[in-house]
Amino acid sequence: MPAPTPRAVFVIRDTDYELLLARHATRGQVRFFLESRGQAITEVEARHARFQAVLAEARAAVPLDWRQALVRRPDLDRFLFAPDDVVVALGQDGLVANVAKYLDGQPVIGVNPAPDLYDGVLATARVEALRALLPASGAGAVPLQRRTMVQAVLDGGERLLALNEIFVGHRSHQSARYRIEDRGRAEEQSSSGLIVASGTGLTGWARSISDATHLTLAVGIEEAAVGYWVREPFPSIATGTALRAGKFTGAPLTVTSRMNEGGVIFADGIEQDFLAFDWGRRVDLAPASRILNLVLV
Repeated sequence: MPAPTPRAVFVIRDTDYELLLARHATRGQVRFFLESRGQAITEVEARHARFQAVLAEARAAVPLDWRQALVRRPDLDRFLFAPDDVVVALGQDGLVANVAKYLDGQPVIGVNPAPDLYDGVLATARVEALRALLPASGAGAVPLQRRTMVQAVLDGGERLLALNEIFVGHRSHQSARYRIEDRGRAEEQSSSGLIVASGTGLTGWARSISDATHLTLAVGIEEAAVGYWVREPFPSIATGTALRAGKFTGAPLTVTSRMNEGGVIFADGIEQDFLAFDWGRRVDLAPASRILNLVLV
């Protein structure tokens, strides 16, 4: 039996205009809402039209014998990716991170729909490059950047993946209380929570924390290692601040909750997709076995 032809899966997020329309029901109501705040609907519509034009150009670049699918970011957890898919994340860098946790080795092409507006660290491809990149990716003839991801595994078996970082702490601004264990060293802590980041994540949240604390860790984007940083640890009779940052590859970082309520674990800044982390629960944080295969452009 011949191998199935690849499928191009386009991953997008709603435009600002679509989100406003969903909230206010009609274009007229959207215009009234914006004008009442001194803004014009024309700019929002122009950005929407521009994105739709880029999406149409991207879909037209798919080889004629391929299948296609379109999935929006909120539907990623219900979409079934196939092993022969070639994934096109059409949007800002965060969209690449959003889709990475749902994949298992499929190549991802990050396409920047507005290079004059977005930097494009992960979404580096221009839409006009897809005519060559798609068939080459389907044939396995493109260079790939194998970016390490982070995983959190709870004692109950729940698992969370992230491309950038995983946060462990309290859902509000109050202190998070927990026990942290790093390669034989352990202490009780009270802090603003902690993050565990991959090399990819070092350009985001982890960078701001390391800059503020002067605790810098070198973690390569393809290195099978991750780093952790504790945010604002508070010293007291019962809590310490010795374990503030570290890099690890083998044994996981283990954190045990001391929070009666409000403890959470979430990935890549998506706070609504959290795992509860209440008193006594334990989580192991480490480099994930899965990686992101990002097509190099």
